This record gives sequence, C-alpha cells and structure tokens, in this order.
Amino acid sequence: MTFLLVLLSLILIVIITIQIGKVTELAAKIRGEEEMQESVNKRQGVYMMVFMIAFLLLSAWSAYKYKFHYLGYGPWKASSAHGQQIDTMFDLTLVITGIVFVITQILLFYYAWRYSGRRSGKALFFPHNTNLEIVWTAIPAVVMAFLVIKGLDAWNEIMADVDPKEDYLEVEATGFQFAWALRYPGADGQLGEKNYKMINGSNPLGQNWLDEKNVDDFHADELVLPVGKKVRVRITSKDVLHNFYLPHFRVKMDAIPGIPTYFVFTPTVTTDSMRMRLKQYPEYNVPADPNDPESKLKWEVFDYELACAELCGNSHFAMRKTVRIVDEVEYMQWQAKQKSYYLSNVRWTEDDPNKDKLFGSEIEERKEQFQEALDTALTTGKKTVQFNYVTFATGSDKLTGVSRYELDNLVNAMKENKALRIALNGHTDDVGDPAGNLTLSQKRATAVYNYLKSKGVATERLSSQGYGQTQPVVPNDSDENRAKNRRTEFRVVAQ
Repeated sequence: MTFLLVLLSLILIVIITIQIGKVTELAAKIRGEEEMQESVNKRQGVYMMVFMIAFLLLSAWSAYKYKFHYLGYGPWKASSAHGQQIDTMFDLTLVITGIVFVITQILLFYYAWRYSGRRSGKALFFPHNTNLEIVWTAIPAVVMAFLVIKGLDAWNEIMADVDPKEDYLEVEATGFQFAWALRYPGADGQLGEKNYKMINGSNPLGQNWLDEKNVDDFHADELVLPVGKKVRVRITSKDVLHNFYLPHFRVKMDAIPGIPTYFVFTPTVTTDSMRMRLKQYPEYNVPADPNDPESKLKWEVFDYELACAELCGNSHFAMRKTVRIVDEVEYMQWQAKQKSYYLSNVRWTEDDPNKDKLFGSEIEERKEQFQEALDTALTTGKKTVQFNYVTFATGSDKLTGVSRYELDNLVNAMKENKALRIALNGHTDDVGDPAGNLTLSQKRATAVYNYLKSKGVATERLSSQGYGQTQPVVPNDSDENRAKNRRTEFRVVAQ
C-alpha cells in the first residue's frame, strides 16, 4: 500500500510539472518571451539564494549533530601515539578548505541571484587582469606548499621504521580473499622466513620450517597488542590488493602481493579504557541492537577492529578482525596460552622436514620428563625407566636421529651419578617369528649400549639383554597395544 501511494504521488508530481510547463509556455506567448524569461531568471535567483542558505545551515547542523561520531572528535580521539598528529593535519586542512568552501558557495549562489539575466543588463567585457591572476594563483600555491611541507614532515616521522635496538613487537598480517591471517613471534621475539612457493594445505602462509625462528611462531584469531609498546606490523597479501586499516589508531597501509609493506605505531588506549570513554556520551548509552531493548549498550560491546579499506571482491566486507588492546600483564598471559602453529599442526607429520632433530623447547620438555622418571626410579621401588623417545627404523636396530636426545639425557645423568649402574632391555611385539623378535630386541638393546659407550660411559656400568615378545606390558590385541610393547628400557641395578 505504501509503495502504491508513493508511486501515485510521483505520477502526480510529474503531471503537475508538465502542466506548469504548459501554463508557463502559454503565459510566455501572452506576455512575451523576454518578459517571461526575465521573470523566470529572477525567480531562479531567489531559489538559488534560498537553497544556499538552507544548504549551509544544514551542513553546519549535521556537523554539530553528529560531532561525536567523527574520527578525531568527542570520544574518537586517536588511540595511538602518532594519531593526534594525523588528526591535527586533517583539522588544519578542514579549516582551510572549509573557509574556501563557504566563501565559494556564497559567491556562486549570490552571483546567480545578483547577476541574473535582465533585459536592461549589459555585460562587462573583462578579458584579462594580471594582478588578479597572480593573486588567485599565489594564494593557493602558498597554502598548498604549507600543507604539503607540514604533511611531508608528519609522513617522515610517522613512517620511520624501527631501530633494531628498540624494544618493539613485530606482528605479521597477511590479507587474502576474504580474511586476514595474523602471525606472531614466539618466545624468541622473531618472525620466521616464509616463501609463497611453500604454501599448501598444512602451511597456509608458506612458512619455511627449516628456519628455526618459525618453530615458535603462532597464528591468532584476533589482533591482541600491549598498550604503550611500539608495534611493527609486517603487511603482505596472498592474492589481490588489500588495505590494512585500523581506523581508531589512524593506521592504513596497502597489502600488496609480492611487495611487503609495514606500519609502525604505538597503541595508547586499551579496549577497556575506550569503553569507559564511550560510556560518558549519551549516544553510546543506547541498546546496541535497536530491535532488542534488552541488549547490551553500545559502549559495552565496543571493540576496536581491523578492516580492509580496499575493494578487493564481492565479500570485501567480511575482512574484519577484532583488535584488543590490553596491559602488558594481560598480553603476556594471552601470549603464554597460544600454541605454536608448527608444533601443533606440522610437527611429526609427513610435511615436517625436521624429524631427525629437536628444538630448544622440545629438548627441555623431554629432559624434564626423563629426569622425573629417573628420580622416581631412584627414590621408589619402581626401578625400570622406559625410553619414550628412543626409536628405531622399522625392522632394524638402527637408532633414529631423534633418539640421541633422550640417550644424551641418560649419559648426563650417569656422568653426574658415578655410582649409577643400569641394565638395558629390549622388547618387541608378537608380530613375526619369536626367534627373530628375540634377536631384534637384543640388537636394539646392544645399539643403545654402544651409543652410551661411545659417549664415555664405562662398560662395567652397563649390560644389555633382549627379551623379544616374552614380556609384554599389555596384551598384543591391537595396534595401539603392540606399539606399547615395542620398547627399550633400562633398569637401575645400583645407585
């Protein structure tokens, strides 16, 4: 019904307009074209003046009405150290161009009224005035030079890269259709290398797993940053042109395929502090959901956001991430909960190129596990310790490269405890010939014996024995249980 009424109203307006035109045409024939044209010119001049006044008043009213919704005003003061400098540049530009805008609009509409066509009017022939041209060329040139120089000064300061000696956090943001991938450095504070040629299903960013700096890097679902700490964002793209945009921090930089860019800034206002700031304004003390009066207030649900400011495709709008600015303690707690992408998703899979080596955190973790098991054996009646990470090639007595780490833990323990004597035992599951299993278990125990001997452990402190499939710890009725029965261990003989 509403649509029908609107449609009928539009049709009526068109009919009235046509009729007015016909009446005007008829009146012109009656009163004469020139007289009629002069009347129209005067009327149009008045309309111009009315429009100018209404337009300028409406512009001023709307600016005042929505003053607390503009970046840079009210609660939306910049939340970064450099942001105020950018806001000052915008304000200065707004004042200068605003003055020019108001003056030119007044003159434009005033001239349309003051010099509307008249039968008695006579045009003034004014082909050239050198002084006037100098004035209207020099003034804009001086103003533009002032703005450009001030802008360049701000640009050089804001876009300066970090000093390697500075204390800063580097984060990587990779844009792709249609999301952002965020990568943080781990405990080493360094982001590892990556190469787009290495991108695959298990390596979405193309990280080079041979670079140890990648081992502790983690991926995050939100951008969490500590307040007051300088942040360097490394910005890249996997496909098309994107734009890394943090409006509240006055951060904006293109993400270009093949050309890494960066932006350095320091957050100065936490998310919680920003919410408290918004709470002071009536505009943000209304329900966040207009259709649900019981919903939380706008200030309560506020979050900083990361967006894409480039039209990068149909789902461009989906490129949003939550940004949280927290204090240093909360950031460290959040960081400690994050898991290394490599260790959680790639380690020990077929895509792992480092199966024969351990990294620092793994070495320390396994060392603690071994020491705990050894202490238990030395202080309780349970004298046997199973090697959890000593493995062999399938059907062979050849130690895998990664086995040396746990065996080195035993070597160090025996060097510290000179009285420690052990018996090395090898075991298999029940797959295959019992005699062959017995031989294989003996060879594996001997392989461990020979490794310890090569590291300087006296042979009189060692013995080795293979038991084949005769001493299973669980029934050999499943693949999982058979794996548990295939083991190498040592028993404390003296301490």
